[in-house]
Amino acid sequence: MVCMSGLQQKTKDLLKGITAKEIFYIFTFTILTLLLPLSFLLLAKFSDAQYYLQTLTWYHSPRHFPYVLTLALHINPLILYVLVSIISVASFMHVLTGKTITLSDPSSPSSTVVQPRLYTAWILLCTFQVCVGLGIEGSIEAGLYDSGESSFGVERSLLMRVIFLVGLHQTTQVWARMVVRPVVDDTVFGVEREVRLVERVVVAASMGGLWWWRLREDVESLVVMVEAKKEQLMDVRVSDFVGWWLYYLTLTIGMVKIARLLIGMATIFLFRTSATFSHCEIDDKV
Repeated sequence: MVCMSGLQQKTKDLLKGITAKEIFYIFTFTILTLLLPLSFLLLAKFSDAQYYLQTLTWYHSPRHFPYVLTLALHINPLILYVLVSIISVASFMHVLTGKTITLSDPSSPSSTVVQPRLYTAWILLCTFQVCVGLGIEGSIEAGLYDSGESSFGVERSLLMRVIFLVGLHQTTQVWARMVVRPVVDDTVFGVEREVRLVERVVVAASMGGLWWWRLREDVESLVVMVEAKKEQLMDVRVSDFVGWWLYYLTLTIGMVKIARLLIGMATIFLFRTSATFSHCEIDDKV
């Protein structure tokens, strides 16, 4: 009973002061933040589709594809590869240095957003939305979601999946901080606002649901396709290499993030241990 009452109290504290405007903000922010994980899922599906089309003889025939399907399979992946690469490199630099690009003006007391950077964020966000929207429509039309199996039955270890999830979560945080939050803050509130715990919880839960539903297995196509093509002596395209590079870059981000957390915990432990010994020595002298 004590645990239940404590949990209810924490839930009330978490939801305290949330208005209809705040709910709209959280919903919009969460949906736009999930564009990046969805981009990884789409790129994995595109990789599957390109592999199967490359193995079919009618792929080289003059057959005409629907316009949306042509955009989804040939143009969208190129744009998404470039955009996701930019965000992933920015996340890698952030996890190494601890610094990230902010769109607010530190000299302004009202935490206003610098307009040229805000316009850049708008352009990136709208481009992601269009690419993901066309990609989902084209991939559904192509029947890429009809089968639940992916990666040719090849599965990475649980440890690899967890490390990749950590790296993807870090990359998504950088994407949300650099692009999504400034746009939503400026649109809904007009100024930059503080991050609330409930927003982090909702985003983390949504991303966890997406990961468990599709992403944890399908995203491995980015790296498995390259290995499958090499084994079958097929041409490895630039897009295949970029997908392979993105997978391992995200994996590296997860490794660095976990390493930094472990180093931080070890430093705190050593500091507290040293402080305890020093305190004991002082007591002995007294």
